[in-house]
Amino acid sequence: MEALDTFRAETRAWLEENCPPTMRTPMPEEERVWGGRNPEFKNPESKVWMDCMVERGWTVPAWPKEYGGGGLSKDEAIILGEEMGRLRCRIPLFSFGISMLGPVLLKYGTPEQKAQHLPPIARGELRWCQGYSEPGAGSDLANLQTKAEDKGDHYSVNGQKIWTSYAHFADWIFCLVRTDTSVKHAGISFLLFDMTTPGVETRPIALISGGSFFCETFFEDVIVPKENLVGKLNGGWEIAKQLLQHERGMISNIGKAIGGKVPPVYKVAKKYLGDEDGKIDDPALRDAIVQHTMNDRAFDLTIRRAGQESEAGTASGGASSMFKYYGTEQNKKKFELIMKCVGTNGLGWEGDEFNDEELMICRTWLRSKGNSIEGGTSEVQLNVIAKRVLELPD
Repeated sequence: MEALDTFRAETRAWLEENCPPTMRTPMPEEERVWGGRNPEFKNPESKVWMDCMVERGWTVPAWPKEYGGGGLSKDEAIILGEEMGRLRCRIPLFSFGISMLGPVLLKYGTPEQKAQHLPPIARGELRWCQGYSEPGAGSDLANLQTKAEDKGDHYSVNGQKIWTSYAHFADWIFCLVRTDTSVKHAGISFLLFDMTTPGVETRPIALISGGSFFCETFFEDVIVPKENLVGKLNGGWEIAKQLLQHERGMISNIGKAIGGKVPPVYKVAKKYLGDEDGKIDDPALRDAIVQHTMNDRAFDLTIRRAGQESEAGTASGGASSMFKYYGTEQNKKKFELIMKCVGTNGLGWEGDEFNDEELMICRTWLRSKGNSIEGGTSEVQLNVIAKRVLELPD
């Protein structure tokens, strides 16, 4: 404990000294840093902050140092997160490479694949997207039909993916493909390839929130080198499930990822409904806000406990589905409560009569509806929980 206390003090001092002032403010969507071959920094201090964290290995604090990580223990990584939260430090780098691909490469990748891909992910030099869902293979992901044919020294990929988030900005894709048509789950492989490869085309899909970060992605005779196969041929389903656990964990925390954009529910309620002392008259609303805040705190503690159980090898196999379901439903309830507090002020799409916060609330409320669909719908997660955790009969 003494060593951890020392680490906390040193971390707090380092963050105080190195995190720029504007990196301690709520982060608008357009100021998120995704890195890549052609990175954008709407705020110059975003690059300063990312570079500082990259140099220290803290974009991926728990990864081994040899791959660009910080080499921190689980407890140290938790402390870093807590201290960043205390200062309201922005996340220095958003990356599907960090949250999804990296963990499976650490487990399944060859030494050459790890050396090639992990350090650029940690440094924010490459931006990744995910090629999983297809028009006929969403919740039933194993029904995917995108094919990778063996052509001797390479695979030829043909097919279509959908809901490939930010594919139009991505440099590389991690993609599930069918390499055996005679079986379902056991005929899938996991490939990595460059999005600039001839035959790759992306088309953004407009959303009700006004954004277009989901895409349709098409592959026509795309040449993928054999060395870009991760794991065994036809062994992609095991990797896919592992990656989905990381994705669902990421999505379950979506409220925290965007939480810096919108104030906590109680602050919104005080601002729009409170009296001169900030007190709220409606007892039902007060009760709902208190219950929501308690649930948030309990969820945080449960995730931490699950992390310790995972480290000890005693974690439930269905934990990611439980967290994904609860976290996304909790986030949707958060924005329903916020909308109840702001009333018609939360329905603004544009115009001077609405402030920036209100415009952000409206779009984020609409965006929250997708949380319980992406990464496996809430209905699918409940089925997983029923079968794998509760062991209920079909």
